[in-house]
Amino acid sequence: MSTYFIVFSLFLLVLVAWLVRDGVSLPKPFSSRSCQGKSWRNAFPLAEKQEIRSFLSLFVDAFALRESQKLKLHPNDSILSIYRALYPYKWMPDGLEFEELAISIEKVYRVKLIEVWQESLTLGELFAAVQVNR
Repeated sequence: MSTYFIVFSLFLLVLVAWLVRDGVSLPKPFSSRSCQGKSWRNAFPLAEKQEIRSFLSLFVDAFALRESQKLKLHPNDSILSIYRALYPYKWMPDGLEFEELAISIEKVYRVKLIEVWQESLTLGELFAAVQVNR
């Protein structure tokens, strides 16, 4: 093996480890927002802060996004728009985010994503659906 191949392989390994540890940054326009916690509290006044944060943690974990950016997501954000912002080109392979989200939602909330799914499904609508089962 050449030295170039070894150095390149090590670089890729470090990059992958860094991304797994920290997660991927939210794409713009989501990442440029301020905290949307107030929007969540206004949309779901009966929900506790921790319930909202746990739900958003589950979502960012499924999408391999940074935990620190979870409150930049708004209840009216379409799940598909977030996905398309992460993968703007159809030829780009994804990280099975929807599959991971479906597994996590069913495991934690006992809600099947397929039963509530629609192309325009927002984070707020999904949160409302999982709150029904609480």
